[in-house]
Amino acid sequence: MSTSQSNQTKAQRRDAARAEALSLQKKQQAREKTFRVATLSVLGGLVVLLGVAIWFIMQESGKSAMEKVSAFPAGVIEETGIPVGASGAAGTQNEGAERLDVYLDYMCPICGQFESINGASIDQMREDGDLTLVVHPVSILDRASQGTDYSTRSAAAAAWVADRAPEAFAEYNDLLFANQPEENTTGLTDAQLGDLAVQAGVAADVAEGITDGEADDTFREWVTAATEVAVDDPDLLNPETGSFGTPTVLVGGERFADWGTVGNLTTAITGESGN
Repeated sequence: MSTSQSNQTKAQRRDAARAEALSLQKKQQAREKTFRVATLSVLGGLVVLLGVAIWFIMQESGKSAMEKVSAFPAGVIEETGIPVGASGAAGTQNEGAERLDVYLDYMCPICGQFESINGASIDQMREDGDLTLVVHPVSILDRASQGTDYSTRSAAAAAWVADRAPEAFAEYNDLLFANQPEENTTGLTDAQLGDLAVQAGVAADVAEGITDGEADDTFREWVTAATEVAVDDPDLLNPETGSFGTPTVLVGGERFADWGTVGNLTTAITGESGN
């Protein structure tokens, strides 16, 4: 026992012990208060972050598929259509001409039939200024390409050409159908799609973006959204089946189904026989 403590009376030592205990209690209470404040601050921050995350998720979930698209092809109209005028360049229109909208899938065999029957007359009417062709590439037949997503990849390649080499778009569109793979095959490779772009007049360094998959990475989101928009549009549903299919053809905004006979489409657009 220290000298100072031995000189204290019993009452003084008791009071000193009480004071020391009270001091320790206050220090403990202060530490606990600091811990509670810190804990509540962290929890408050987490609640705020959780609220922000929930708000962001709700904002994103409330967006349409098209509102989530980060890259659109240059010159696209009404979000899903690539217009083509007399020059064959994407993003151009023939002023005052009739509008022909074609929703197509580059693996769709019936789209291939449409192109075979009407492609030459469409090109002629477009070049003559009688119509503006609006191409809507969609992907409803990815399931028919053995896991390679050919419909999406080819549509993305077309969007890439429209964006990076618009002057070659009409020719590229034609070549995709001239080299159309059969359903339930793997379709063309990205390298083959790139080679077709070069044949259409696309510069080699631009076509390389198709070959190396950059085109797919850039425009896959747009193709997917454009497909969703088309499938969900009641005005595009086939009245006989109640569902969307390709090709879907609109003349002046009205569904045109009688395209299977040569000359019918020309007559519908120009009023003149195509025979």
